[in-house]
Amino acid sequence: MLREMTMLRLLFALLLSACVAGCHSSEKTAPAAPKAATTKPSAGPVNDPLWNLLRGGGQVVVMRHAQTTPGTSDPPNFKLGDCSTQRNLSDEGRAQAKAIGEMFKQRDVIFADVMASPYCRTLDTARLVAGRVEANDALIMLPDDAPDRDARIATLRQLAAGKPTRGNTLLVTHQPNITAITNLKPAMGEMVVLTPDSHGKFRVAGLLHVAD
Repeated sequence: MLREMTMLRLLFALLLSACVAGCHSSEKTAPAAPKAATTKPSAGPVNDPLWNLLRGGGQVVVMRHAQTTPGTSDPPNFKLGDCSTQRNLSDEGRAQAKAIGEMFKQRDVIFADVMASPYCRTLDTARLVAGRVEANDALIMLPDDAPDRDARIATLRQLAAGKPTRGNTLLVTHQPNITAITNLKPAMGEMVVLTPDSHGKFRVAGLLHVAD
């Protein structure tokens, strides 16, 4: 009887050991938690080559004024010295110009000279972008039927070809003027970056869109 009980205890122990081993072998290792993404969004601008040129200085940025109130032209009998008679920047345009100015600051782009057409929308754009401006009649809106159109384009080209001695130059003007010297048609708030040479000419480096 004692021998049978001993055998039963031994058998029970063997069964228990087998059960424990089987239970452990059937467990599945929980999958490791996915690692958090470590890739950060690029902090660099889309137009890296143009920004590199601007940081290095010696460039001329020809900018079309920021967004305006609806319309494509000024009211009849407008006066340059009276903003109430002109098509002016909208609230969105003012915000756009400020954002562009902030982007230039963030990218360490310096403007030594800032000039604009004497229209209120161009002067205001320049002030909001660069904090200062000098009116320049060479940047006035260029009509297609202007009798002195060729001479005015030549003057505009000469201004755009002036190589800055320090920093960059910002010229704020109108779409017809920019198209006349670059064959590009920028939207309001867009800019064309020009690289002047030492012979009174320039090459078009590219079109720069900074902010809405």
